[in-house]
Amino acid sequence: MSLRPTVDFLLNDWLGVESLNQRERFADHSRETFDAVLDTCERIAREKYAPFNRTVDTQEPHFDGERVVLPQATHDAQKAYAESGMLSAAQDYAIGGMQLPYTVEAAANAFFAMASVSIGSGMLTVGNANLLMAHGTETQKRVFALNEFSGRWSGTMCLSEPQAGSSLSDVATRAVPDGDDFMSDPLGPRFRLKGNKMWISAGEHELTENIIHLVLAKIPGPDGKLPPGVKGISLFIVPKKLVDADAKLTGERNDVALAGLNHKCGWRGTTNTLLNFGEGKFPARADGASGLDGRGAGAIGYLVGQPGEGLRCMFHMMNEARIGVGMAATMLGMAGYHASLDYAKNRPQGRPVGPEGKDPSRPQSRIIEHADVKRMLLAQKSYCEGALALELYCARLVDEQHTGAPEAADEARLLLEVLTPIAKSWPSEWCLEANSLAIQVHGGYGYTRDFPVEQYWRDNRLNMIHEGTHGIQAMDLLGRKVLMENGRGLQLLAQRINGTIERAMHVPDLAVHGNALGQALAQVGAATKAAWATGQPAEALANAVPYLQAFGHTVLAWIWLDVALAAHAAPDGPARTGRLGAMRFFFHYELPKIGAWLGVVSRRDATCAALPEEAF
Repeated sequence: MSLRPTVDFLLNDWLGVESLNQRERFADHSRETFDAVLDTCERIAREKYAPFNRTVDTQEPHFDGERVVLPQATHDAQKAYAESGMLSAAQDYAIGGMQLPYTVEAAANAFFAMASVSIGSGMLTVGNANLLMAHGTETQKRVFALNEFSGRWSGTMCLSEPQAGSSLSDVATRAVPDGDDFMSDPLGPRFRLKGNKMWISAGEHELTENIIHLVLAKIPGPDGKLPPGVKGISLFIVPKKLVDADAKLTGERNDVALAGLNHKCGWRGTTNTLLNFGEGKFPARADGASGLDGRGAGAIGYLVGQPGEGLRCMFHMMNEARIGVGMAATMLGMAGYHASLDYAKNRPQGRPVGPEGKDPSRPQSRIIEHADVKRMLLAQKSYCEGALALELYCARLVDEQHTGAPEAADEARLLLEVLTPIAKSWPSEWCLEANSLAIQVHGGYGYTRDFPVEQYWRDNRLNMIHEGTHGIQAMDLLGRKVLMENGRGLQLLAQRINGTIERAMHVPDLAVHGNALGQALAQVGAATKAAWATGQPAEALANAVPYLQAFGHTVLAWIWLDVALAAHAAPDGPARTGRLGAMRFFFHYELPKIGAWLGVVSRRDATCAALPEEAF
């Protein structure tokens, strides 16, 4: 079973992505150039990624005392991806990019995520480079970002620390000016960093010539103390190997040392590291004068933007990463769905039940003929294809934000603010559930390594934590996003949903679903008001996760109804029948769940928040 027909339908029949070619930035493109990109990525994913998905799971990264060792397949895949130009696909022609719409780039990257999500680390490299293009100096762009886009160097994001985790206000990594001339370095204001960073994906490897770390740290005040809170956080470029202003390696290692590899449940193909900055293992430019623990102590880093604005800059990368995580979760769910569908079509077990019970003399049925197996397959299809549509819709908003008329661009910006927590968290929960159902369809075999579905589940389990946990995304949604700009983002989303409902009301087969979506939207609106009725954040946010779940299900119901309108207009056939069936499943089996979730939100139920610690 191929992913391509689904991608083609969503891009062309639903989103009408070819219409973007009418915009100046994409004028050189056509349906043919978009298809060529998809063809190339589909081929590379099939040849360089998919055959080695089990390899990178069983041959985990290991440290041989000098370097981190990865399978040759990972090196080959990294090289093929870089040579395809996908690292700079959305960038300007002037810097070697294709000026490809982000919508097409996201769709093309879906093939890699489905083939082997843990082989590639391009998401972080591209996000790192994009952040520098937005907030870096011209020299930082030329030296660091352009070499990341070319694949010569790779990038990371270094936020979490062993003692802080997601609590970034407690970041303890220190950055002090490096000498009296620290402001005159052509690569940016030069600092020395000391601290530890945990859970750093792709933090150490030999896949590229250099690794460019973007590191959050705090600059001490005049009293030597670190400023409290997130407003004191700054952002620094810390290369693994030092470079000059011409992007040439100086031959000297920066003081960034691997402290250990984290051995994970899944997603084992990408190194996950604990990094020590400035511990003295690789003293950098030891003849320099820094005033920090002697001469030349600390990892050399270059300030990005202004002091104290690091988190604002980093959110540029974090928001991209959150959409990327949502896509990764989606495609892992899709991989499991395709595997379990193939298994269900070929696995004989059980016999049809007639008025007199089962007839043992009749041939066995394939398990796809059983209603409950169809239920599990339909659930997977509705979760994964719906999530893919959501991610591509968000990608289309990115293109609108960057190339649309001012009013449309501003609306796209605000809609993305509201939808990003959903785009990250909803697939992370429900496409993981799809993987669980894929194991169930396989029965006992699903629990074994003879079939790939147990690995898909393990790989996907990370995504509910990756780039902000469920709870963090939920508090962001209910505590910030639906309230920002006086609730304008939520109002814009409601307008989009009501537009779909209005169109559905003119299609007899879809009108009942339009009514159901309208009722769900009203419930979400009422629950939002009820949650904040007392104006007390602790009361409103005590049930933020159920709110996120209900909000997400309502958004996915809207996405499915909008997709169904495009499917309804398509020629009759199995694909049309399948899409309309998945839409009906979601409305009949999933959307009704929001009542229970929103009930505790509306009542500001204190069952969880009020239970004393000793009662557990």
